[in-house]
Amino acid sequence: MPDITHTGTGRGPEPVATRRHQEHFFAELDETGLGAVDAVDDSGAPSSLWSEAWHKLRRRPIFWIAAAIISVVVVVAAFPTLFTSQDPRFCELSNSLAGPSAGHPFGFDKQGCDIYSRVIYGARPSVTVGVLTTLAVLIIGTVMGAIAGFFGGWFDTILSRITDIFFAIPLTLAAIVIMQLFSQNRTSLTVVAVLASFGWTQIARITRGSVMSVKNNDYVTAAKSLGVGRTAALTRHILPNAAAPIIVYATVALGTFIVAEATLSFLGIGLPPNVVSWGGDISIAQQSLRTRPAVLFYPASALALTVLGFIMMGDAVRDALDPKVRAR
Repeated sequence: MPDITHTGTGRGPEPVATRRHQEHFFAELDETGLGAVDAVDDSGAPSSLWSEAWHKLRRRPIFWIAAAIISVVVVVAAFPTLFTSQDPRFCELSNSLAGPSAGHPFGFDKQGCDIYSRVIYGARPSVTVGVLTTLAVLIIGTVMGAIAGFFGGWFDTILSRITDIFFAIPLTLAAIVIMQLFSQNRTSLTVVAVLASFGWTQIARITRGSVMSVKNNDYVTAAKSLGVGRTAALTRHILPNAAAPIIVYATVALGTFIVAEATLSFLGIGLPPNVVSWGGDISIAQQSLRTRPAVLFYPASALALTVLGFIMMGDAVRDALDPKVRAR
């Protein structure tokens, strides 16, 4: 009788040849290659958030355009004599509203001052006020938000209510009112102090939320279990990992503070009249808007281009650091 066996299916005996034929459906163990499939190249250094952000930033044209604009503005503000030899305060009424000429590519304003030299020298006070105000706002807002978000409790309650009070006051309106008190003694530091006093609230809110989302992560818990103090954990582990949204907002806020300074100078309560600024020149140029609009066009264009550069840089940095955008 032929050699038969049962499969346990209840359908009767099945030839062994059929069972042996099914063995061809199984791969040999030495053909799977799981080790090669699961192998990971760990020879390189681990990538961080900032290295990945830089890798993404350098592939975006908007980043390089913004960087070029900001670089030109910074160089012009730091070294204005490289771009013009004219004194921006030297004016001759005989040249009032005169058109472009040799050595004066933008012509003259109503007072007979060289527009090109005033545009060049006007970059320094505007950029200085914007940078100093942003630094002051970063310090105040980061400290307030970090303490409120990390310690919580009554720290969070008191600091959050103080932030809400200042947040309810419009920045420009508050600056206009306060600057009236310094109408006889205004300097660049006065404008910085006033703008920073009312401009830190948004960064404080962003810092508080970012710190609250980071402080309960595993690496913070591990650091505390190893004996790291609360202050050290905040400064060494939490703030560096919560800095991404703060940096993004600070980049955009710098352009906002430049506009705020120009607005105050336009209204005549910002920088003193002896300081060449874009806002002051725009205020003077509005008197000649109908007869010679180019007088207004040049300082306004310089201001708009500078603010545009910082806004574009903020958008590029946000897209590189925001996890939601990076995951798309």
